[in-house]
Amino acid sequence: MFADMDSNAPWDISEPLLWGYFFVDPDRARLDGVAPLLAEAGFTLVSLRQRAEAGQWWLHIEKVELHTVDSLHERNQQWYAFVAEHGIERYDGMDVGPVSSS
Repeated sequence: MFADMDSNAPWDISEPLLWGYFFVDPDRARLDGVAPLLAEAGFTLVSLRQRAEAGQWWLHIEKVELHTVDSLHERNQQWYAFVAEHGIERYDGMDVGPVSSS
């Protein structure tokens, strides 16, 4: 992923980027319950919406972070532990983009 971004993305991967993280659970209240914890940790709530699959809720958070292959792996491991600790169905991955200049 990092090699592809370095070659093809129109942003500098050695600079902080806007990282989005996604969580899925059938119980909206469970995701509502962790949102304040994520905000306290410096993450911005982007959306909490019902997915196309019946009965699934999708929580999207973002934070400007500088990652390497190793630090992103560590962050993902933290998310797997977070969902296990809070009984969330799953961590559904991440996306990345440039930090908005607006």
